[in-house]
Amino acid sequence: MLFAIVISIVILQRLVELVVAKRNEQWMRSKGAFEAGAAHYPIMVAMHIAFFISLLAEVILLDRSLSSIWIILLVIFLTAQVARIWCLTSLGKFWNTKIIILPGADVVQKGPYKWVRHPNYVIVTTELLVLPLMFGAYLTAIIFTLLNVWMLSVRIPAEEKALKDATNYREKFSLD
Repeated sequence: MLFAIVISIVILQRLVELVVAKRNEQWMRSKGAFEAGAAHYPIMVAMHIAFFISLLAEVILLDRSLSSIWIILLVIFLTAQVARIWCLTSLGKFWNTKIIILPGADVVQKGPYKWVRHPNYVIVTTELLVLPLMFGAYLTAIIFTLLNVWMLSVRIPAEEKALKDATNYREKFSLD
């Protein structure tokens, strides 16, 4: 029962985030923004969809049981959700699932972005590991943690290049 509740809430949350991202994208494009890293975006979306399918399949078909430390994992997961909301509200209209860059914009340096350049990716990585571990889905945890590391090795450089080229990102973070 806990699995059904948690997975339903997380999927609903992701769908709401896609609506917010689309609205933010339209606003940013109306201001002259462009998309960077478009080639890898469909792969990232497919990876996240496959994550949920894998998690559902492993837990249900392989009859995985709740971890003995599920309460600790749930607290970590819920903390990540609070941090996720902090990231989204800190970026405001600049938050997106795509790499949408508004040329000449000042990079956001509030909330967690004061201390970490890509806090949302830390949160996503945490979620992709903790959520399956909570429900004993070890294969999903391993496979998608590795796939996420690969995805971030493509995505972060694409995002940083676009930010350096079109905003004050280089100055704000003292990058060469």
